[in-house]
Amino acid sequence: MFVVAASYFFYGLWDWRFLFLIAFTSFCSFITGIYIDRCLQRGKQHRAKYVCLGNVAINLAILGIFKYYNFFIENLAHLLSACGIHTNWPLLSWILPVGISFYTFQALSYSIDIYRQKMRATHDVVAFFAFISFFPQLVAGPIERATNLLPQFQRARNFDYAQATDGLRQILWGLFKKTVIADNCAVYVDQVFNHSGAYSGTALALGAFFFTFQIYGDFSGYSDMAIGTAKLLGISLQDNFKTPYFSRDMAEFWKRWHISLNKWFVDYVYIPLGGSRGTRFQVIRNVFVIFLLSGLWHGANWTYIGWGIYHATLFLPLILLNKNKRYNGVAANGRMLPSAKETTEMAATFLLAMMGWILFRAENIHTACHIVAKIFTERPDMNLPLEEHSYKALLAIPLCLAFEWANRSCRHGLDIARVKQPWVRFTLYYLILIAIILLSGEAITFIYFQF
Repeated sequence: MFVVAASYFFYGLWDWRFLFLIAFTSFCSFITGIYIDRCLQRGKQHRAKYVCLGNVAINLAILGIFKYYNFFIENLAHLLSACGIHTNWPLLSWILPVGISFYTFQALSYSIDIYRQKMRATHDVVAFFAFISFFPQLVAGPIERATNLLPQFQRARNFDYAQATDGLRQILWGLFKKTVIADNCAVYVDQVFNHSGAYSGTALALGAFFFTFQIYGDFSGYSDMAIGTAKLLGISLQDNFKTPYFSRDMAEFWKRWHISLNKWFVDYVYIPLGGSRGTRFQVIRNVFVIFLLSGLWHGANWTYIGWGIYHATLFLPLILLNKNKRYNGVAANGRMLPSAKETTEMAATFLLAMMGWILFRAENIHTACHIVAKIFTERPDMNLPLEEHSYKALLAIPLCLAFEWANRSCRHGLDIARVKQPWVRFTLYYLILIAIILLSGEAITFIYFQF
């Protein structure tokens, strides 16, 4: 009950009116879960299926109205206008509830897992409401599964010193990535992307580089703080990032970036469609479906859809050639430095991901194409609009990469419990604290709050 009260208070601080929406989503999923389970126990498979589909429809309808209604109405109106049919459909002016995509997907997975008989429905309404609204990961993930998180609320928990101290380390590391890297990068990124026509291709390339680290520091930083905070409460959340910029191809990148969302789409969309089994056409279709949905999940904008198509195009050759599973471990496993081949692969994958982030960040497809064209056609120009924030970012990024490379086999970049000398550990803690105090940028809203 404490967790539920804290979570609702936390969410209500943003806008108390949307508490009714998350409560409605929780209540519908709780009731339908019990009914699905009851139908399955009585052998009424068809009724369970329809109830499950009904709950899925309710949750997707809520998400669609709040997040996608204006996008689809505007594009449909443009399409009809091109055909000579003019419409005057009203647009909705309400704001997007923060975190709605995250907690909606958690609610959906619960109903589907019960229908698939991966778990039994819970009758503990307090534990279920805690599962849907758990405040550390409520507004930006990781997207949790009821099979992992719900049982943890239903059993007694004892304070674990090692778990709590590791949680504090992960919070510290996440705070560093958010305030020192992401917030400093954001100043330059906003400057050049919002006025891309006024900057050279070199300046825009640096903007793309900074955004690559802004979105990583912002999103993985939030995930680290969420996972670390949960550890203080004796709760274990799944990992959401595993050093994605050390990936050696795009298939490995998607195993390491936004892991909880990717697993959700694989388990609930890709595999039910047939996965990589089936005809070549079906495999191609399945890959494009999950990447299009992933892009659309991020927002109602053609840039996100284009971003999804871009990554599907990069991922498809790997899965058709059966090379999507060749990299499962970390790069340079057991060695301090990567080989020349691994270095080349990581650099190429990083550049491909960076090009994709231009689509993700640009206001529209036309602007993204204009930015890419300037990057590849204009002569290098070293007259860059660098300010204090940019230099702070350039100082912090190598530091972040060094920590994460050294701990690439661990759960986070500051996972140094194995270091036996306390003075070494505490020296690192205080150095990072000093860096946060001295190098933090202006407070910038988390990017994924808009999703």
